[in-house]
Amino acid sequence: MQKLLVRVVCSVGLFPALCTTAIAGDAPRGNNVRLVFVGDVMLADGPGKFIADGGDPFAEFADLFDSADLVVGNLECVVATGGTPEDKSWTFRADPRVIPLLTRYFHAVSAANNHSGDFGQAALLEQFRLFDEVQMPYFGAGPNREAAHRPLIVKRRGVRIALLGYNDFPPRRFEATDARPGTAWIDREVMTAAIAALRRREPSLIIIPFLHWGEEGERHHSDEQETLAKALIDAGADLIIGAHPHVVQDVGEYRGRPIFHSLGNFVFDNFDDPECYKGCVLSVEMEGRTVARWSITPVQIDKQGIPHRVLRAQHSNKTTPPASEPARASAPPQ
Repeated sequence: MQKLLVRVVCSVGLFPALCTTAIAGDAPRGNNVRLVFVGDVMLADGPGKFIADGGDPFAEFADLFDSADLVVGNLECVVATGGTPEDKSWTFRADPRVIPLLTRYFHAVSAANNHSGDFGQAALLEQFRLFDEVQMPYFGAGPNREAAHRPLIVKRRGVRIALLGYNDFPPRRFEATDARPGTAWIDREVMTAAIAALRRREPSLIIIPFLHWGEEGERHHSDEQETLAKALIDAGADLIIGAHPHVVQDVGEYRGRPIFHSLGNFVFDNFDDPECYKGCVLSVEMEGRTVARWSITPVQIDKQGIPHRVLRAQHSNKTTPPASEPARASAPPQ
């Protein structure tokens, strides 16, 4: 990559955890594959009302999404009309009217999180049926354990990409079993074995685990996240994507592979902590299995849970420590 200009960028007051050395100016894309990822997408409550009134929560990002070969997000709700709410603090069920928006903007969604089972097995099975009917790809959950752990493999510009989704936030009763629908649970041995098997079978495959992990409200990743990420990269993963903490976390790197511990929220409301209304869109350009460049587009979410673009993308291939230690966030919806 030609470094036309090197400068230090720190989004003061917006993303102190992403204070980076930035590369201004992009080399030609050529045949590289461009991937876009967002964090938590919750389409009930405020965003659901916005959509019911004819709104499009993704509209401001249409050009960014449309320029990508693959757009992926964490769907932090179940999409269904049936089911019964589970006994937990927060339950999210989006009306199926949101499906055309998902198919318009996303090529795949991860369902590996602690809200896929919010309205029971019947609602989750309904979501699978609705998505299958419109060919909306999903991963990280399924009608049984084997399906939930099965990687979603897509092909873009002649390159094959495997997406795997895993969750480790309770309730664990949402985990899929041989006889029960649910999500894929984070298990280091199971995950590393699956990734190593994919790598042996297909050496050129781009392998991307999308992990629902970490501590809610924490701006910095935990030791457990770091240990797991390194193990997955040692097994053959090329890029680690994380969500769940509801805030943007720091970016790491191991053996030349970036680790995006948490992309924060993207479409979400019902928070007291203003940090939970700051998210980002991650753009990654892959040259084979190598991350050629990546960029963060900061997002400000309004009180109804709708994201807005606030700055031009910040390009980076190197991370530095935060400028200051941010205050601990208050507990967001679980």
